[in-house]
Amino acid sequence: MPHPFLSDEWMAAAREIREKYAGQTAKVAQVLKINQVVTGVPFGDGTVESSLDTSSGDVVMELGHLDDADVTVTTDYETAKAIFVDQDPAAGMQAFMAGKITVQGDMMKLMAMQSTMPTDEVSQKIADEVKAITA
Repeated sequence: MPHPFLSDEWMAAAREIREKYAGQTAKVAQVLKINQVVTGVPFGDGTVESSLDTSSGDVVMELGHLDDADVTVTTDYETAKAIFVDQDPAAGMQAFMAGKITVQGDMMKLMAMQSTMPTDEVSQKIADEVKAITA
């Protein structure tokens, strides 16, 4: 059953998918810790704080913020969903150029990560399964 992106239910289902494929994906070469502030969320109080951490070599996304993040990215819900679920880098670039994304911290690390994300078959399966659970 699909769940709204970044909801507690979505995070639990995404975590299950990640655990199902643990150890089967290519490792992320770039270590980066990102805090995300997503506004205009269609549930809760309208804002979700989440984080993405690649320090283990895997992409780990969780709710809440990291104390030692390299970067904090703030954007609206639709843009975050296009980037993380639809994996649409063009949408991210367009949103950045339009001022819909603000970045505080090490912008160079953030840009370097875009070219080091795994693109193997298992990573694509994970992406497809995450998209399937997203309302």
